[in-house]
Amino acid sequence: MSLENPAALEFLLARRSRPAKTLVAPAPTRDQLMPLLTAAARSPDHGKLEPWRFIVLEKGAMPRLAALTEDCGKALGKSPEDIAKGRSQFDQGQLAVAVIEVQRPSEKVPAIEQTYSAGAVCLALLNAALAAGWGANWLSGWAIHDRDFCAQALRLAENERVAGLIHIATEGSAPPERPRPDLGAITQWVSE
Repeated sequence: MSLENPAALEFLLARRSRPAKTLVAPAPTRDQLMPLLTAAARSPDHGKLEPWRFIVLEKGAMPRLAALTEDCGKALGKSPEDIAKGRSQFDQGQLAVAVIEVQRPSEKVPAIEQTYSAGAVCLALLNAALAAGWGANWLSGWAIHDRDFCAQALRLAENERVAGLIHIATEGSAPPERPRPDLGAITQWVSE
């Protein structure tokens, strides 16, 4: 049995995130989102620890998160520009999946590998959404790296943090292509 999948490779060679600010309604329904979450959960997971989980932020949660971003930004002394940028992903958001890294005690799997696994889940979810025909973007920002914001907004435990917010909705406008890395400059070949 051949594992070759030219269509999947062609998709990966042409994939392009869609800016979150260009995503419009409708967003996926819960039923439409489940296969995307299933695909993401198939990411590499050394030790079968499942060092991640999902929090789906639906449209109704976005105003609360935007207001909390503003409150936390003011408490942190953020500039009005930083606050506006931080809350914009919630003001404009249709649906986002917070991929939560969950650090689990393990003698065999170092913490950094658990972090990498959570990052792999973010990329897998992003690519699954794009492959399913949705617009999608992986965002972070100062708010999701703030422990107080995460505790209030998402009720995260001490061993948890946000690996990324994957915004998923309908593509409102096609983004232009952007420059890609020069493979010759970033690739080293070792033969001996």
